[in-house]
Amino acid sequence: MHPLVSTDWLAEHLGAPDLVVFDASWYLPNEPKDPRAEFRSAHIPTARFFDIDAVADPDSDLPHMVPSAGRFARLMGALGVSNASRIVFYDQKGISTAARGWWMMGLFGHDQAAVLDGGLPKWRAEGRAIEIGEPPAPAARDFLPCLRAGRLRGVGDMLRNVASGEELVLDARAAARFHAEAPEPRPGLPSGHIPGSRSLPYGEVLVGGQTLLPPEALRARFAREGVDGSRPVVTSCGSGVSAAVLTLAMAHAGLPSGALYDGSWTEWASRPDTPKAPLQGTADHG
Repeated sequence: MHPLVSTDWLAEHLGAPDLVVFDASWYLPNEPKDPRAEFRSAHIPTARFFDIDAVADPDSDLPHMVPSAGRFARLMGALGVSNASRIVFYDQKGISTAARGWWMMGLFGHDQAAVLDGGLPKWRAEGRAIEIGEPPAPAARDFLPCLRAGRLRGVGDMLRNVASGEELVLDARAAARFHAEAPEPRPGLPSGHIPGSRSLPYGEVLVGGQTLLPPEALRARFAREGVDGSRPVVTSCGSGVSAAVLTLAMAHAGLPSGALYDGSWTEWASRPDTPKAPLQGTADHG
């Protein structure tokens, strides 16, 4: 299954017994929206809600960290997903958070997953059908995960990489946050970036904030940040959500999609043992 599907493709396949559609919307702490309430007010027919904060490690102090394989299996099974399911994720902005769901499926060994290009805004703009309300609970299924640990990075991996530079780190946050010129959306968290990382705001791989650039344009954009195959790539962001948009874009462009730093800047900035660059308020934009 290609990692990106069109609204035409989804409309043609909607209702297939093996197809599961998820609204994986999520909003930053400074965005006053409730994604589940928005889902109940309008969603693609047959869609279920994929709660990024719930399909996560409940014992971590960090937001929506990857759960254990056992917890992921239980939650996906309860959502009606089996190993035979084809899954399409979308979100309420276009492509903003749906890629997190797609990335998690791949992390746990399930490649029959994709993101809807353009998401709910494109679907609605085309006059396609919408449902409202809370859908009935799906029948539970059995899902057997297979963790691909090589697609995941932790803080220890990132500390070692600061010293070695073996992997190219791409930061999907807004450039002003990366350069410590704007505050983080989480109160008390300083802005800045991991030393040696490169800024590539996820909006720069999108057209109008909703659809991915064509593959050739994506390859050119990634090449400007040094993605040439010589070094593996790790994506990062504020809390591991928009980083997956860059991972998705690389997959769509036919590039090796590398790994994702799950704790991202929220973890990195909150620890005293991690170097930060630049210090907030300095003029260093390196």
